[in-house]
Amino acid sequence: MDGLFLIGDFCFRLRWPEELTPPDNFMLFRTAAGEPEYSYRILLSDRLPEPEGELIAQRPDIRVFSNHGLESRVIGVKGGDFYACYREITERSAEAVLLRREIQNMRFDVMFSSLLALERRMVRRDALILHCAYIRHQGEAILFSAPSETGKSTQATLWEKYRGSRSINGDKALLQCVNGRWTARGWPVCGSSAICENLSTPIRAVVMLSQGQEDKLRRLSPREAFTQLYSQITVNTWNRDFAEKNMALIENLVARVPVFHLRCTISENAVRCLEKGLYPG
Repeated sequence: MDGLFLIGDFCFRLRWPEELTPPDNFMLFRTAAGEPEYSYRILLSDRLPEPEGELIAQRPDIRVFSNHGLESRVIGVKGGDFYACYREITERSAEAVLLRREIQNMRFDVMFSSLLALERRMVRRDALILHCAYIRHQGEAILFSAPSETGKSTQATLWEKYRGSRSINGDKALLQCVNGRWTARGWPVCGSSAICENLSTPIRAVVMLSQGQEDKLRRLSPREAFTQLYSQITVNTWNRDFAEKNMALIENLVARVPVFHLRCTISENAVRCLEKGLYPG
């Protein structure tokens, strides 16, 4: 199977075996036309190849190797086994070898997207991947960000219920400066929310959340905003150039987009509290 895909402004060609069905969320980004700047190929095997190069990072769910500037990864899940090997063949192409027994698990968008190391392509396009719930309100994006289980989807749902907002993604957004304005764009992974659309929206604000007994909003200083955002951005910390580029992009983002902290309850009052800060007067 063969297809063109467009995520943000990154156009690429993907080839995959007939036995494999990409997740629905990923297929939302298929495009009928475009000039691919990168090529991926997914292969099936009963065993994973040995990656080449120097081991530069190791975690329970990933092992990363560098070979003259090209990266390889052995990919797994926390608490589970390794299921694929990603290898960059040239500066413009990569392949992922997937264990045949793992085909059924590729219905999970996060596992499938991990085969392609998309964040490596995105940072070169001046784009950030933010862990957030992304809603569209009055033609602008409000991004709720926080560690998992803090209430991102809950606050997004409150805005849907009380203000008629539209949820675009329940777990992640691609952030990119488009025509001079930071914009939230679709991303093919949405966690357990099942909310995933391929839409781009200029950003009104990023809202860092914490739970509380009352609703209180405060605009963060650039330093505070940088620290909190960095913790929720996908960063390959083993790659110095990657990490430095992400930091520069975050600095640009917080200089242009207001970042708030909202200590909140699960009520319409939380919506009112944030609304007053976002739309004063």
